[in-house]
Amino acid sequence: MRITIPSALLLASTLAACIPSVDRPAYPADTPSPADRPRDMSRGWDRPGEDDDRREQAPRDGDASLSQSDEVAKLPAPRPAWEARSVAADARDVADQVYVVRPGDSLRLVAERLGVGADAVARANGLEAPYTIRTGQRLTIPGGRYHLVRAGQTGIAIARAYGVEWSRIVTANALVEPFILRTGQRVLIPGDARPRSAAERAAAFRLEIDDIITGGEPAIAANQAPAKPVATARRVLPATVAVAAPTASPGRFLWPVDGRIVSRFGAGASGERNNGIKIAVPIDTPVKAAADGTVAYVGDGIAALGGLVIVRHGDNWTSVYGHASKLLVQRGQAVKKGQTIALSGDTGFADRPEVHFELRRGRTPVDPTAQLPRR
Repeated sequence: MRITIPSALLLASTLAACIPSVDRPAYPADTPSPADRPRDMSRGWDRPGEDDDRREQAPRDGDASLSQSDEVAKLPAPRPAWEARSVAADARDVADQVYVVRPGDSLRLVAERLGVGADAVARANGLEAPYTIRTGQRLTIPGGRYHLVRAGQTGIAIARAYGVEWSRIVTANALVEPFILRTGQRVLIPGDARPRSAAERAAAFRLEIDDIITGGEPAIAANQAPAKPVATARRVLPATVAVAAPTASPGRFLWPVDGRIVSRFGAGASGERNNGIKIAVPIDTPVKAAADGTVAYVGDGIAALGGLVIVRHGDNWTSVYGHASKLLVQRGQAVKKGQTIALSGDTGFADRPEVHFELRRGRTPVDPTAQLPRR
């Protein structure tokens, strides 16, 4: 076929328009670039109150079309449990009521019959373990939406299914360390009960550090113990296996890298909040575990922090390491104090090659410099 030069140029222009770019993915059209936005470095996006459309496009693990941390090198691993095991928003609506205990009843049987959480009934009636009830006793049954937890479901996936912040579910159900749900448990879903589409509910949820710490482990059977941590990254635990939390005290924490602090803990001059510190270091500097512990998360699911490792320690302590270019450990792996767990980078919303470092006691961020040796 003979093609004239003008036709050839037109054809080339048309083909070029059809070929997708292989450069670093662009930000969604309505999303400011990292340089243009104030930041709360503990969040996937920067400030509460941003519109749902923007939240819906927040990058998640495995979403290459949206990832803002595409330089992050990771070991082969399954997707996080909250992505591997979806949740149907099929909570049961229960009205406030009073139940009169029948012969043969137990607190568990009453809760199952009415579709409520046994823990919620116990709290409402001031019952303590072993939760003994007697025939003829009048129990106050707190109404609300109760979700039945199935095997492998996580708090994050449950929260996302209902479009509710996981921290609100934690508070509503008085959940405590180690925050592992049990199969058959019914959790109260707080908030507006109006019907919404699955897309609207997913858009209303935003992944945060606290969610991973308190809602990242999959549910297990009531009589089942969490798995023991593995010794090396060569053995990969399934995403649907819950991992036991460390119990030994972490002792004195170690600096994860040796560098200059360029952002300190707390509120910054322009109103942004940093839940940790940022330490400037050259690219590919080894990032060390601050104490013995178990890896709770490895990935780049929180856009602001890029390559991210979260390590759980004893005594309710957690350490967080962000902006890594290469992740060298796996979820469920036991690590030693001073062990290299990542290489530093400028991924996420980093201003320079740096390490974002946090320490949390329970769910509360604390100033790492108060817990680290003086330099």
